[in-house]
Amino acid sequence: MSGPRVNALFLGNSSEVSFSLILSRIDEETGKLQHSNCSGSRRAGDWNLSVVPGVNTSKVTVSLSRNLQLCLPNATDCCTAPLCVAETLQVLACHGSVMLAHLLIQAEIYANSSFVGNVSENATIIPNQAFQPLGSCPCDLTAGACDVRCCCDLECTPDLKQLFTGSCFTAVFGGDVNPPFDQLCSAKSMDTPDWFPFLCVQSSLDNTPFLGYFYHGSISTPREPSFKIPLQTSPGRVFTGYRQGDPIMTEENDYFTVPQQSMAGQCVGNAPVAYLQNFDVKCLTHLSSYGEGLPHDVRINSGTGESPPTTEVPCKNVTFAEYYKFICNDKNIKEINVTVFLGNLCDGEILTQRFTVTFVSLYSTNETELSGNPGYQVGKPVRAANLNDSDTFGSLKLWQPAGRGLCTSATYTPVLFGLDSLSGCMLEVGISEDCNFLRGNVTEKLNSLIQATHIGKRGNSNDSDLNDWVQIIRLDPYNSDTNVSTGNLKGICSDIPANLNIRIIIADVGAVQGIPQQEILAVQISYSTVIWQFQCGLTCENLNFLPITASVHFIKVPAQPPIPLTRFQINYTEFDCDRNDVCWPQLFYPLTRFYTGEPYSLCLAKGLALAFLFLLAAIMSNPWFQKVWNNSLV
Repeated sequence: MSGPRVNALFLGNSSEVSFSLILSRIDEETGKLQHSNCSGSRRAGDWNLSVVPGVNTSKVTVSLSRNLQLCLPNATDCCTAPLCVAETLQVLACHGSVMLAHLLIQAEIYANSSFVGNVSENATIIPNQAFQPLGSCPCDLTAGACDVRCCCDLECTPDLKQLFTGSCFTAVFGGDVNPPFDQLCSAKSMDTPDWFPFLCVQSSLDNTPFLGYFYHGSISTPREPSFKIPLQTSPGRVFTGYRQGDPIMTEENDYFTVPQQSMAGQCVGNAPVAYLQNFDVKCLTHLSSYGEGLPHDVRINSGTGESPPTTEVPCKNVTFAEYYKFICNDKNIKEINVTVFLGNLCDGEILTQRFTVTFVSLYSTNETELSGNPGYQVGKPVRAANLNDSDTFGSLKLWQPAGRGLCTSATYTPVLFGLDSLSGCMLEVGISEDCNFLRGNVTEKLNSLIQATHIGKRGNSNDSDLNDWVQIIRLDPYNSDTNVSTGNLKGICSDIPANLNIRIIIADVGAVQGIPQQEILAVQISYSTVIWQFQCGLTCENLNFLPITASVHFIKVPAQPPIPLTRFQINYTEFDCDRNDVCWPQLFYPLTRFYTGEPYSLCLAKGLALAFLFLLAAIMSNPWFQKVWNNSLV
């Protein structure tokens, strides 16, 4: 902790549990924390412990009661050093003399520092750096003195400047912070070629590439991103339909929102619902921060200008759970079914709200819900089957830990298409565990996630058609014929297949109504082995934990192999426009629509004039033109 207060939660009934706070010290000889017992109190040194009991959860707060102000001269009750507090605390939860749980806190708190004195209200005005430099004389490095050879130094008197007038610093360092661009017509010198007046740039000295913008081109209107749906200008305007990931709109031109979890894990109450993206979240709330649940008379824009039937929900007390079921057909929403669970929430209680959104196809049944038609939709479950048995039902799952994170209490969640995932759980292992038994137990736990022999290529793969499925390629964790060393040390096992790696190769194989269709080309399952060693924490017990993980990685490959580079492209890299600012293939770039430096009509006129000059030069350099010209003069 780095602040004067820290909060924690004790899960379970705390009616007969006593809490105590101990200020732990490290033994100088062993370097370990001193042994703690349940005889402490709720105050230790400058620290206080407070507990707010609940139904099944108690809030534990540890706070610091001393002053954190940095000491001034002749002051007391303050911090003498910037690192004010560096202590180790232990919070113990005991039932009698039996310790149920303990929390180790390492506190490093720095003193508060504040400015004491008068603060000037005068603000320094900094000029616009686009057209006026901040330092007009960069060679003026010494305050209150004349810098030699710095002719722009205002502290240099005329007598001193006469000593180095012929040796002043030049360019930007010497004070010429806005030199004229060498392509300006006003910057003509003795070394300029004869054609310089025809190709020079007419512009003011304030508009240079060193300061400001060299040319203010026309402003192009940005295009709307593909993931954003333009709002309706009037109710009832016909939509072209929703695409996957588009936010669902209401007839009032607002987003249809349902509380969802953000990337930081917090619940956002006004998060838009994305089309064809299911989710199931749980949010903690108090009575003071509770907001109204499902509003009345919400009408969803179905994507065709019409509204599907709505369900009015009587709102009583508070909402415990809301289940939304969207029945859709292609790009349109046909029907919405909402189920709401209501109950009483008393003051001081914590409510866990659940919000679920599910999209179901209009022509599918609950038993055969598709993951796409025909290609997979991102976020839909990957279809699996066991084609070697009469019952072809299969599953491809990951762990969803709960409680203490043990594998015995973990639930399962399906693998979602296109979403890389990583999950795991903790496996209890004894100090005298047999290594061969441990390897078999871990392998069995990992194999329980993959109850299938084949994976569906498409979201609508047919169970009776073998061509719609790809066989899972399995790489064994270790060769059974090879003698795996068990080791002679107690509590150490090598070659434990603790990591399951699922690699799924996908590709775009076509498009339906302009929407790319993705298929699964191959699936490979492999294992990564680790060396497990029994470890002791604050207290050494007979049981230890082995973390096992399962990861899913989707690898997208091009539908067709890329065109290999030619020998010319490999050897002559100066013609590669991706590696060079100037390249010959983009010689006519100013004549294209992508150039926005000048109006397109002006660029086209200049291009035609330039092409006419080149054509005229080519004609006049031809010998027959000279003969015709000489004959016309005779």
